[in-house]
Amino acid sequence: MFNLRFGLIALAVLASAAGFAQTPDKVHRVGLLHVGAPDTCILSPGFEQALARRGYIDGKTIVLDRLAAGGRLDRLPGMVDQLIADHVDLIVSCGYPAAVAAQKRAPEIPVVVMRAGYPVETGMVESLAHPGGHVTGLSEVASDLSAKRLQMLKEAVPSLHTVAMLWNEGDLAMSMRCTAAQAEAKKLGLVTQLLGVRAVDNFADAFAEMDKHPPDAILLVADSLTIVNHKAVFEYAAAHHIPDMEEMAELGHIGGLLAYAPDQGEEFDRLAELTDRVLRGAKAGDLPLELPTRFRFTLNLKTAHDLGLTIPEAVFLRSDDLIE
Repeated sequence: MFNLRFGLIALAVLASAAGFAQTPDKVHRVGLLHVGAPDTCILSPGFEQALARRGYIDGKTIVLDRLAAGGRLDRLPGMVDQLIADHVDLIVSCGYPAAVAAQKRAPEIPVVVMRAGYPVETGMVESLAHPGGHVTGLSEVASDLSAKRLQMLKEAVPSLHTVAMLWNEGDLAMSMRCTAAQAEAKKLGLVTQLLGVRAVDNFADAFAEMDKHPPDAILLVADSLTIVNHKAVFEYAAAHHIPDMEEMAELGHIGGLLAYAPDQGEEFDRLAELTDRVLRGAKAGDLPLELPTRFRFTLNLKTAHDLGLTIPEAVFLRSDDLIE
């Protein structure tokens, strides 16, 4: 009996030693490609924290290559080439132009996308359930969100008749979102003033058009170009006492009057889950694209006060985030 017990203990010790001697799991390298500014979207702490909850600690169990184009779309191809040269195992992108650049320029690398519009309509994937190719991620529900945003804007500003829609007409996904918003506005009996921009200089033209034909409100269709230049839009809206509706919660926190958007924490959590599944061996094209399920309504009371706007109680009570 003693010899048997000794033998079992010895085997256990040897097995333990062998385990410590094994090569550790691969430290994956993941590229984070954002069309916008540093420290926003997937480059903000929120996504890194979501990865950490799954055991991916930057510099220890994973290496994150962070690249931000700052709204300069011409920089994206070179950034993708840099990620290819760095031999990343996966690219996580934020924004439609970044997703397209990664999909087309790095066909051998799986891509997980966020805020890339509706990938089926843009032709990025075959279907939500069966994306095919090397792309998966989070899809958007542009029509539903456009309808809800305009309804909320109408409730907050009952006298609303004309809505100026400011969007990047050089971004296919944003153009589709603008079209969806335009269709919903028509259903609500609202007149749309379409103000497409392609570069920073175009904002002055958009403002000049609003000077000639003042709208009752502004809907800022969020992409890298419009977000990077949000300050100019906020300043114009404040100077002319025009309420605005934003498509990203963070814009409501820094000066926008209203914002209705998917819950960013949930987005990051699901994005991290898809990233984890791909790194563990799942094929991106076999993973269904996911839709947002939680949304947050932000109301900036300070901006409402500055605009001299009285927010109806029903709108006030429905808000998830009140900024004072």
